[in-house]
Amino acid sequence: MPIITLIDILAILLIFFIVTTTFKTRESLLKVNLPSSTKVLGGEDSSRRVVLLLSADGQISLGERILPVEELAEALKRFRSDQPEARLELKADEGAPLGSMVKVWDAAAEAGLEIGDLPLRIVLKE
Repeated sequence: MPIITLIDILAILLIFFIVTTTFKTRESLLKVNLPSSTKVLGGEDSSRRVVLLLSADGQISLGERILPVEELAEALKRFRSDQPEARLELKADEGAPLGSMVKVWDAAAEAGLEIGDLPLRIVLKE
């Protein structure tokens, strides 16, 4: 009977499609909570923060002092011990290299600072 041959062909096609199908994998293996942003108001923050500045050419300054990246972790440790109540704010130029920002975060982590305690502001060129 011809119906049996059709069932055989359908079974072979079904097996072919099951074997050759690629199943969609998750795009990311890590769960990441991305920050959200709202319109920044022009008002001052109620708490005064000391600025850790990263310029477009990769120079780093803590308050009024320009520091090489190798000395930043030690300077942040001294800053923490001298002024335990003071809070930091990282301001990065729009053109600052990502590698320099990672080095700043590494130095902050080495100094015992939580990355969440170091808010980031991006300085846009006018």
